[in-house]
Amino acid sequence: MGDLNVRHVSSHAQLNDFTKHLLKDVEALDFMINNGWFENGNIHLGAEQEICLIDKHFKPAPLAMDVLDHLPDNFTTELAKFNVEANIEPFPFSGDCFSKLENRINELLGQLRQVAHEKGIDFVITGILPTIRKFDLELDNITPLERYYALIKAIENLRGKIHELRIKGMDELNVKHDSAMLEACNTSFQVHLQVSPDEFVQKYNIAQLITAPVLAVASNSPMLFGKRLWSETRIALFQQSLDTRITSEHLRDRSPRVTFGNSWLKNSILDLYKEDIVRFRVMLMSDPEQDVFELIEQGITPKLRALTIHNSTVYRWNRPCYGISPSGKPHLRIENRVLPAGPTVLDEVANAAFWLGLMSGFGDHYPNVPSLIDFDYAKSNYISTAFSGLHSELKWFNGKKIGVCELIRKELLPIAREGLEKRKVEKKDIDKYLSIIEERIDAEQNGTLWVLKSHAKLNKQMGKEEMSVLLTSSMLKNQKSGLPVHKWQLADINDLYEYHPHGILVEEFMTTDLFTVYKDDLPELVSDVMDWQRIRFTPVEDEKGQLVGLLSSRILMRFFSQQYKLDRREDKTVKDLMIKNPITISPESTIFEAMSIMEGNKIGCLPVVKNDKLIGIITEGNFLGITASLLKVLNKNAK
Repeated sequence: MGDLNVRHVSSHAQLNDFTKHLLKDVEALDFMINNGWFENGNIHLGAEQEICLIDKHFKPAPLAMDVLDHLPDNFTTELAKFNVEANIEPFPFSGDCFSKLENRINELLGQLRQVAHEKGIDFVITGILPTIRKFDLELDNITPLERYYALIKAIENLRGKIHELRIKGMDELNVKHDSAMLEACNTSFQVHLQVSPDEFVQKYNIAQLITAPVLAVASNSPMLFGKRLWSETRIALFQQSLDTRITSEHLRDRSPRVTFGNSWLKNSILDLYKEDIVRFRVMLMSDPEQDVFELIEQGITPKLRALTIHNSTVYRWNRPCYGISPSGKPHLRIENRVLPAGPTVLDEVANAAFWLGLMSGFGDHYPNVPSLIDFDYAKSNYISTAFSGLHSELKWFNGKKIGVCELIRKELLPIAREGLEKRKVEKKDIDKYLSIIEERIDAEQNGTLWVLKSHAKLNKQMGKEEMSVLLTSSMLKNQKSGLPVHKWQLADINDLYEYHPHGILVEEFMTTDLFTVYKDDLPELVSDVMDWQRIRFTPVEDEKGQLVGLLSSRILMRFFSQQYKLDRREDKTVKDLMIKNPITISPESTIFEAMSIMEGNKIGCLPVVKNDKLIGIITEGNFLGITASLLKVLNKNAK
């Protein structure tokens, strides 16, 4: 998440002072580029591994601060207390760099697993944890460091507290939340490539173009809160959760802070930084370093703290980065932020090898990308693959349309191989990692498709909560096996080897696909709705979605029986029959609290209400589904 020694901008005087340093940093960067300060030829790659901590029930475990106390400095915090990040030292982009990268990540994850097990928890690497709940995204779970509080406050000041998330895929998700903590659902595998200033424009445009096919083959985040959404749901979620625009401003064409960009890069990295300063308000600040031009006069490379801090609050999917090498010389990097974490370390490194090979070799075949394809097509391709993944059709050079799998197999994999050979990467590394990409396409199974196929297989056997636990459990088992995702068997009920429903919250197992009626509706309508949908209870709500009553099949049977016995029809509506002010429960309550209320009051249905709005119901059927899953696990364990 960048520099931790930052704070919220609390006054215009502070804002103006920081802005002066920001503008000076841009001038200093321009001077250093034009005067040959930058490291050339010594190209390195690097990576950042984001990780989800989970408890023994496969739910988020907010223990990052405890865990980090026992880990080396490679590990650091993320926005939420259930996420951590491992920073991998840069490697020269040559030789057995990918084997070294894989081994180093596994070494760090091994250290994390040892500490996690001592704390009674574990972890998974995945784009979006299937078991994450809206409840986990409360501010109680924000990492208790000033940077994160300042970031949340800055976003609230620009946008307001209410964040509305609308994502439509196979299912549809519409949810409101009171902070930008929704972003904490996302975990990624960020890859860095050092680029010389002279090549930066060409390399950056290549990175933009190849984002779509690389994302398609690497996608691993199809679900959020039990809903099947985009092939890479992180893309939509990240943009909406950190969007600082307000609705009335959208017609003004204000750019979102999470952005792919709007045009090809023309002149230098400075164009990107200048555009971001023009478009986006300063959100965070820090104490300035010594005057940057005084440092330059002394021959000392400045850190450009103001520029790097502002850059860390603009979330380009291909982010330009400035840094200082161990030699003391400055360098430029392109940070690929589009890749999700997982499904395995092997898959992640294969994704990195594919991207880096293309970055190295593409310019030899197509030195001037903007002359071959309109930027809008590149952006459309990126959105298409984020939504459809390996099933996407792309608009390619000369207006040609081509399936993304065909493009990767016939054109991009050979270019990636040439690019890695150009960097003198060892043949065994090239063969190992690029073959994984090829086999993934042949098998038509990346992380996203494994989840969706597993879901389709098991959807009728279990509810949403059990499904999320099963997917996470199976994911963890497969990750520990080390097999790449295209060789994974689909998730199976036997993967639910530890299922403990006692910690389940109401929001995890309640029914949300509701059939409701209004108080002025006819009893005959309610009876037909219940018959058609095979349900025994129907909530009654008003036009604002507020619960005003509850009808049961027993009440209706009694009403129609009386009508029959009296041989006359009474003109009654739902409001005359419904249970007024029914007993309710909150979504944050536990399964045992729900059971206690239903048993104590001898009721078969419990509406779930938050902020006076009906959001779900619980019936005996919900408990029966959980019991069935639990019995299957117990029966398997008994054998």
